[in-house]
Amino acid sequence: MEDLAVTLGVFLFTVPVYLLLSIGLRPLFIKAGEQGWHAFVPVLNTLTILKLLGRARWEVILDFVPILNVFQYARNVVELIRCFGEQRTLHKAAVIAAGWFYLPWFAGLSSTAYKGTLKALPAEVQPKSIVREWADAIVFAVVAATLIRWLIMEAYTIPTPSMENSLLVGDFLFVSKFHYGTRTPKTPVQMPLTHQKIWFTEWPSYADWIQLPQYRLPGISHVKREDVVVFNVPPKYLNDNKDYPVDLKTNYIKRCVGIPGDKLEVKDRQVIVNGQPLQNPPDMELSYLVTSRDEISQRNLDKLEIDDDDYTYLGRPENNPTYQMYITVAKAEELKQTSYVISVDQDYRTSDGPDGRIFPPSEKWNADNYGPIVIPRKGVSIEINDSTLAFYKDVITLYDHNKDVKIENNKLFIDGQEVASYTFKQNYYFMMGDNRHNSLDSRYWGFVPEDHIVGKAFFIWLSIDKYAGFFNKIRWSRFFMVIH
Repeated sequence: MEDLAVTLGVFLFTVPVYLLLSIGLRPLFIKAGEQGWHAFVPVLNTLTILKLLGRARWEVILDFVPILNVFQYARNVVELIRCFGEQRTLHKAAVIAAGWFYLPWFAGLSSTAYKGTLKALPAEVQPKSIVREWADAIVFAVVAATLIRWLIMEAYTIPTPSMENSLLVGDFLFVSKFHYGTRTPKTPVQMPLTHQKIWFTEWPSYADWIQLPQYRLPGISHVKREDVVVFNVPPKYLNDNKDYPVDLKTNYIKRCVGIPGDKLEVKDRQVIVNGQPLQNPPDMELSYLVTSRDEISQRNLDKLEIDDDDYTYLGRPENNPTYQMYITVAKAEELKQTSYVISVDQDYRTSDGPDGRIFPPSEKWNADNYGPIVIPRKGVSIEINDSTLAFYKDVITLYDHNKDVKIENNKLFIDGQEVASYTFKQNYYFMMGDNRHNSLDSRYWGFVPEDHIVGKAFFIWLSIDKYAGFFNKIRWSRFFMVIH
């Protein structure tokens, strides 16, 4: 059912929007003496609009420039309705914010008629200046984009290989806010379309002197095991050691492997939840030690689709070149079949004794053998003792919205009173990367609070391979791929 919801969501928020825009443009094109079918053809519809506006055809290039294409769309639709006699500010705002509804309605009005290009318009409806037109378009586009980004979906880029091969470095994806319900803003004083800093600077993009209570609007689903989730990572040290407000903490993307109340453990690399093995992602990567007869050439690495993020050259510990590679089981089998590879072995260094980086520090666990650990659930109470404080200290003191909380001599004090038991105030989740040995996830820093959940990874709209040659930069096969 969840996969069906995601698939339906793609169609509900992409294809219909494009079709409604095209349906609205078609009668406008016809009224202007152009071919109506041009409205349904990408690029050709923009070229037709530019012709009606009297603008240069080369401006169609702006459709392919991120950020600029948003402003290009806003300017074009505002100027288009102006060429059909509409100049009221409210209508300009409407066509930018909801053009897929406005244009079909506007095109159906009997009074809508093409008046000519921008230069041919009567003096009273001509734009005062190109600067004024761009300023209007930018203001309206920013408002519309901010609302869409907050309520419906937001664009993200995959910067690290922690989710490979399910998600690749250079994947551009949309994250659905409507699946789990969007959060109301906590930090209202913020420059639109920014996160922590103003673009290309180190200046903060927000002021934290106003902090609002945060709520979550109703969604169509809840976070489920195996969902790919974007969230604000909790620990301070992963946020430039700054106390960012919750909605401005650094964004991470991982797969949810444990939901509230689950008992989770990892045994010999297998995640087990409530006593049952959790299904492994089909493209899950693990660490392998690959020994070859000679150094593997770049040509062979490219042929195997192994890029610089996937391996580390370890030298010649026993006279033969050795590599640590983060690859899938299928890729490991493929390597074994090559003539220049001597051996491909699982890298059990990740299972070799306690890992001091593991959460919580008091447990002698590692990435391959972890737990058991119980994930906090809202409304569940625990006794306060050395053991529970080791697991849930951060939850109680940092994330569960307790104002006056202290831990002294393994005793918990809230509002100055010692408490013998504690009831969790919100749900928590356990997140892991599909690249199991190259992922900084909940195994290292703990639980994700529910109020840190941003949204569900939705679908990929662009993918760029930074290591490929110029003509192979774009991974065409990943366009509009639904994320599972």
